[in-house]
Amino acid sequence: MFDRVGPGYDRTNTLMFAGQDKRWRKSVREALSLQPGERCLDLGAGTGVSTVELAKSGADVIGADFSLGMLQAHQDRQVPLVNADALHLPFADNAFNAVTGSFFIRNVVDLDACLAEILRVLAPGGRLVLCEVSQPVWKPYRKAHGVFVKHVMPRVAARVASDPEAYRYLAESTLVWPTQSEFADRIVAAGFRKVAWRNLAGGAVAMHRGFK
Repeated sequence: MFDRVGPGYDRTNTLMFAGQDKRWRKSVREALSLQPGERCLDLGAGTGVSTVELAKSGADVIGADFSLGMLQAHQDRQVPLVNADALHLPFADNAFNAVTGSFFIRNVVDLDACLAEILRVLAPGGRLVLCEVSQPVWKPYRKAHGVFVKHVMPRVAARVASDPEAYRYLAESTLVWPTQSEFADRIVAAGFRKVAWRNLAGGAVAMHRGFK
């Protein structure tokens, strides 16, 4: 499915979220506080647009994605991109100072196994920042957000996406994803410490942080 949406993925996201995706990528980079010389793994990097943003920090950033089609959609990115499974990462233990990923982890088949694998490749003291869909905190907005996800997203995708049908799945996965506190509990259970989150877009998106 992600192989098919690759060619129009960035354009569709920017249109669907009115350019907020660019602001969210910048927020992730700032939250990570990467320094030159540090190593960072960007999981679910897709077309590499998030990896390019992270590389602005001067750190050594590697993007990884399970979908070869997504990686091939923009081969002109001036960052290293690797075809890899987030459940079986081809990296040594304690290899990275930071691991991040945006809007990818809800698509893995085993959330807890993915978090365990992230913990394995993080160096002691390393940090995790995950940006993912979440639940709006204001009840009226939560209802409106549900309407947007169920009805508006698929209609926009039908006009601009390279594979509109895929966005039905993306909408459904958004609505069943755990709340902020539920996801934080899973991160804690995986072995991370000092776990916290910050709401973006009124809670429709949230950044979760943890440390090894």
